[in-house]
Amino acid sequence: MTTTRLIILLLVLNLLVVSSGVVVNYLMLRPLAQAAAWAESERAEPPVVQREYEFYPVEKVIVSLREGGRERYFVLDLALLVEAGERSEQLKKAEPLVRSSVVSYLSTYRFEELRALPVSELQHRLEQALFADFAERKAQAPFLQVLVSKLIVQ
Repeated sequence: MTTTRLIILLLVLNLLVVSSGVVVNYLMLRPLAQAAAWAESERAEPPVVQREYEFYPVEKVIVSLREGGRERYFVLDLALLVEAGERSEQLKKAEPLVRSSVVSYLSTYRFEELRALPVSELQHRLEQALFADFAERKAQAPFLQVLVSKLIVQ
């Protein structure tokens, strides 16, 4: 056998060994790569579903509080957050209950306490009181959230 043939044979044998090593590594590492990709997709946040909302206004809820022999007033405008397409009939029927609940809840506070509350805290407390009143009457609240859109203190 000549030297040229021997070199070509060694070259072909070397190529076979290297290519088989690459194939074996690929086959062994592919499940790990798939597992890593799956784990990454699990960590990704679920897609955000866009919802449509509407606001139902409840205007001029007036609360009168006596403090120091003087009459004080709170005037609130509320907005009830509802999903789009909710029937406004249900909200119109619920409006007197909302007004009554807000007035009776806020009447339990002293003027200075109520005035010192941040709007976000007032909003949160009103929401809890309204949901509790609806639950007490065994009725489902036709809104998702209560927002204070205007607050006037006199």
